[in-house]
Amino acid sequence: MRIILAALTGLAVSVTAAQAELSLDPMGHIVRQEQAALGAVPRERLKRLASGDPAADTPLEIDYSRTWLSTRSAAEGGEEWRCLSEALYFEARGESVKGQFAVAEVILNRVDSAIFPDSVCGVVKQGTGQRYQCQFTYTCDGQPEVIHEKTAWSQVGKVARAMIDGAPRDLTKGATHYHTKAVNPRWARVYPRTATIGVHHFYRKPTQLSSN
Repeated sequence: MRIILAALTGLAVSVTAAQAELSLDPMGHIVRQEQAALGAVPRERLKRLASGDPAADTPLEIDYSRTWLSTRSAAEGGEEWRCLSEALYFEARGESVKGQFAVAEVILNRVDSAIFPDSVCGVVKQGTGQRYQCQFTYTCDGQPEVIHEKTAWSQVGKVARAMIDGAPRDLTKGATHYHTKAVNPRWARVYPRTATIGVHHFYRKPTQLSSN
């Protein structure tokens, strides 16, 4: 009973605080709600909405081809975009467009998972600093990360931009891991394989049931 009363008291305090905030600054409260809602809308969709495009409210459709990418404007962005672009460049620039989107899916699926860091850069750089103990080998193999292939960089940048802007993640069925066909890691024996695209196999971490 005490626990229930405490919970109800806490709820009442929260509601009272929210009501007080709204009464003291009603416009500010509404503006903050609108800003939060806008922040959840992918950048590409906001552009279409601002342009008056009648198809602005439809999801971004991906063709997974260089022809489709050629219709996209040159990509740019902040730190998260650059981290995703670099991961695609060093991990998958030799793959098909579809393969690059698939690797991007894995990275963003990890961002959404509770067992990985909650940012693109956090996921990509996890374990960096310990030689060959990182999640993405290029970040800890001792080799300089220099971008020489400008065309490839432009392409993966567009892929990264589309994914960050809310492109669908339908290729790998929720995969959080992948490896090339040239290797056979131990975890691949127990993780369910969800897809094979190009030179990569994709896997989803199995659900761990409670032992209680």
